Amino acid sequence: MIVWINGAFSAGKTSAARELIDLIPNSTFYDPELIGGGLRNLLPQKRLSEVSDYQDLPIWRRLVVDTAAALLAEVGGPLVVPMTILRQEYRDEIFGGLAARRIPVCHVLLAPDETILRQRIADREELEDDPEVSERVRQWAYEHIEPYRAALSWLAEDAHVVDTSRLSPAETACRIADAVRTGAAGACEIVQTPEPTAETVAAGVLLFDEADRVLLVDPTYKPGWEFPGGVVEPGEPPARAGMREVKEEIGIQLTDVPGLLVVDWEPPRAPAYGGLRLIFDGGRLDSTEAKRLLLPGSELRGWRFVTEEEAAGLLPPNRYERLRWALRARERSVVLNLEAGVPVG
Repeated sequence: MIVWINGAFSAGKTSAARELIDLIPNSTFYDPELIGGGLRNLLPQKRLSEVSDYQDLPIWRRLVVDTAAALLAEVGGPLVVPMTILRQEYRDEIFGGLAARRIPVCHVLLAPDETILRQRIADREELEDDPEVSERVRQWAYEHIEPYRAALSWLAEDAHVVDTSRLSPAETACRIADAVRTGAAGACEIVQTPEPTAETVAAGVLLFDEADRVLLVDPTYKPGWEFPGGVVEPGEPPARAGMREVKEEIGIQLTDVPGLLVVDWEPPRAPAYGGLRLIFDGGRLDSTEAKRLLLPGSELRGWRFVTEEEAAGLLPPNRYERLRWALRARERSVVLNLEAGVPVG
């Protein structure tokens, strides 16, 4: 298990975390900021200059998950993680990666009043013998108050909130420990299949509205939008797997087996194994059917019908290429064979 303590910079996460490990038996302090510091020494300066924050590096997010899993395998007990995450897609990616490893996460948000938060920032002294460094750190914290304020809408829904305005670190730790013990800070309801250990076969289903826009869904466990679908289970026909996923994800029972549009071979790129990605045509939903769409809160947070142009701004590049060619196949009533998103044969 992981107790993830989130909040604005200077909310008191690290101080509370150090107190908390004395209250949760066999727990270990894990600071992902150390991974960011290590990457500053490992990555080429050119790559580092492309981002303003190490959280923007995909390798950092991946290493946070991998290191947590390795630590838990080594020490066994819970991990206490003080780390600010203000971008929901990064939370999705990290918590989804942990869910794929069957690691539950209790998400706690420390939320002092903004006036108190600003005072704590003003009082920070990072390096007493280097006022310039201390001032840079304070300025960094001030600059992130607005992003924190903007993130509160989803943070407050996702995490167990603790108002630390009038609490000491020890009192904050007691509140968190009680919330974890009683279940008030329960595990996040992210559901994710285990990480593959070999190539997989996955089936996606395209569903259209009366204006021929395609349905996309927004998963909680990974960044980027997606079409309904998932991994084909052993012994399961791919088209039937797509129908099952549509039923599980959005509550729509397809009566007809969908027709195949695209077969795409996805090459293995570490840490992924790749495999076959099949796209099927699930047909058109009329307005009445569309109103019956249901979302499991643990897996999907939203859905929308979009044009091909709008999909380009929502889907990751490989999924968009798959969609683009699937739409061409649908227009021509053919099946296209792709390799890494490029038609062949």
